[in-house]
Amino acid sequence: MAEHPVFDIVVLGGGSGGYATALRASELGLSVALIEAEKLGGTCLHWGCIPTKALLHAAELADGAREGEKYGVRSTFEGIDITKVHAYKDGVVGRLYKGLQGLVKAHGVTYVEGYGRLVGTDVVEVDGQRYQGRNVVLATGSYSRSLPGLEIEGRVMTSDQALTLDRVPQSVIILGGGVIGSEFASVWKSFGADVTIIEALPNLVPNEDPAISKAFERAFRKRGIQFSTGVRFQGVTQDDQGVHVTLEDGKTFDAEIMLVAVGRGPRTDGLGYGEQGVTLDRGFVITNERLHTGVGNIYAVGDIVPGLQLAHRGFQQGIFVAEEIAGLNPAPIVESGIPRVTYSEPEVASVGLTEAKAKETYGDDAVQTLEYNLGGNGKSQILGTTGFVKLVRQKDGPVVGVHMIGARVGELIAEGQLVVNWEAYPEDVASLIHAHPTQNEALGEAFLALAGKPLHAHN
Repeated sequence: MAEHPVFDIVVLGGGSGGYATALRASELGLSVALIEAEKLGGTCLHWGCIPTKALLHAAELADGAREGEKYGVRSTFEGIDITKVHAYKDGVVGRLYKGLQGLVKAHGVTYVEGYGRLVGTDVVEVDGQRYQGRNVVLATGSYSRSLPGLEIEGRVMTSDQALTLDRVPQSVIILGGGVIGSEFASVWKSFGADVTIIEALPNLVPNEDPAISKAFERAFRKRGIQFSTGVRFQGVTQDDQGVHVTLEDGKTFDAEIMLVAVGRGPRTDGLGYGEQGVTLDRGFVITNERLHTGVGNIYAVGDIVPGLQLAHRGFQQGIFVAEEIAGLNPAPIVESGIPRVTYSEPEVASVGLTEAKAKETYGDDAVQTLEYNLGGNGKSQILGTTGFVKLVRQKDGPVVGVHMIGARVGELIAEGQLVVNWEAYPEDVASLIHAHPTQNEALGEAFLALAGKPLHAHN
């Protein structure tokens, strides 16, 4: 008899990717051990998606209070009670955490709290106890990266410390204008801070279609969020007064604190992956399209696999791997078909290919685009938001990209991802009825226009 338990699957990491693997596998009748060193739910639930979106909701309310007069509502913004904001945020996280713990228990998953290491191609060790898996799924997630030589201490912090900051800073410099940097910039500006973003690439939200990035910059400029793009960060010093930041062109910036938001690195160091023959590239676990590492029965999911670092990607990969192990032969996940949202004010949401990527894929003459302005959309007028929908299609073919900017457009990306992933033609969508008045109608109008029958277009 084995001196240690044997499971169909041992999952190392209890974040979005890991717990999704465990839940789906148990539904398929497999025995599962789920190992997590910190808290079930991982980065997304405790330090990422959920707490930041709670802060963004509080920020939206702060803006609403400021702007009430515009709508005939006598409201004034009197400031932020950061203790109560944290209590609200932690309440949301706490309820979801409790629900997730209940789900894992109800599914009969063996939950192991502790720091696990891969010590064989089918064995994970936690505090001297070994757990053997006929299959092993690596799901150890990511951490907030810094730059070489840039120490995270004192007034220089990552999103982890920023989420528990006991005050609203008077001024802040954000290093990195991607999703995380832009979301924190949005929150702090709404809370009353002076915000400056430093982005080495030519645009904010640099992974988006350039038309979206430019509109995003205009909106941030209008909100009074300062930014510097196209010049790299050189260094920072700090003293009792604050932080003093220098760029490579010699320009300097001062603020109370600096947030380092330069992306997330894979959490794979010292976990025994390399020793067991798993291929690592700059810390990321290399897999095939079926998320297999090429070693034994070891799979990897989530932020440690190169690609989009999104909770819903990890979640879907977890379900995929559970089904793969169970022999259901699921279809591989297409990376470009995963929806992407930046939850700032304004929001940015996209799925599929940018115009440039589509032209690279199909040829310059084989791509058609259309922009539909939210100015013509009733609900957007009511909300007082501006922005647009940009559609990218193959000429005489399906829609391959949907890109949007404006308040609440994150809620519209569900239809966009159905259109792209089901390879719909504009004509297919044009005949569908969109409820009036909704922002969703803007998508309907855009598809009507792309199908050659715009209802509200100007001649």
